[in-house]
Amino acid sequence: MAKTVRNKVAWIVFVLLAIGIGLYPLIYLFATDDFGLLLSKSKDLLASDIWNLAFYGHISFGGLALLSGWSQFSKKLRAKHLNLHRTLGKIYIISVLISGLCGVYIGFFATGGLVSSLGFISLGLVWLFTTVVAYVGVKRKDMSLHQGMMIYSYAACFAAVTLRIWLPLLTLVLGEFLTAYRIVAWLCWVPNILFAYIWVRRKGITLV
Repeated sequence: MAKTVRNKVAWIVFVLLAIGIGLYPLIYLFATDDFGLLLSKSKDLLASDIWNLAFYGHISFGGLALLSGWSQFSKKLRAKHLNLHRTLGKIYIISVLISGLCGVYIGFFATGGLVSSLGFISLGLVWLFTTVVAYVGVKRKDMSLHQGMMIYSYAACFAAVTLRIWLPLLTLVLGEFLTAYRIVAWLCWVPNILFAYIWVRRKGITLV
């Protein structure tokens, strides 16, 4: 009984975080002045049309991926509304492809230099790879591969959430934003992938 309650609470927290951070890009889209991460960027970079297109493409479709992706883990949705599940899955995959490619590009300009760039570029590549393989799995009707890689894919996607949890905590502890940001460029997603690995193993999902 206690385990069931904990699982329900964990699910509710998971969904609320996904929705909350999924809607977060709206602040950037409707803000009249530079906001958040934009405050750390140079005027030359902010004046670049290509960088702005990639940045807003990344956060907008990344938010859409968060909003559509959590539903893929609902057994009730798959059982009762399979067509909706598939539609949301397609939205998720398209969103990941756009956001991931944009993310890899803006990763080269990450605040904090090489360490941050490598962290975010690696995240983008992992996100793209796992999502593409998950799509290939479902097209081949290999549901084990599809489900396993979707777990990895959304773990990478959820980095948008864990980044916003870790960054203020580390900034507070370290007393310095840049150092915290360099660490978070890796901390926001590597533990997520490790958690996904444990989850896949416990579910007995075979990926090869």
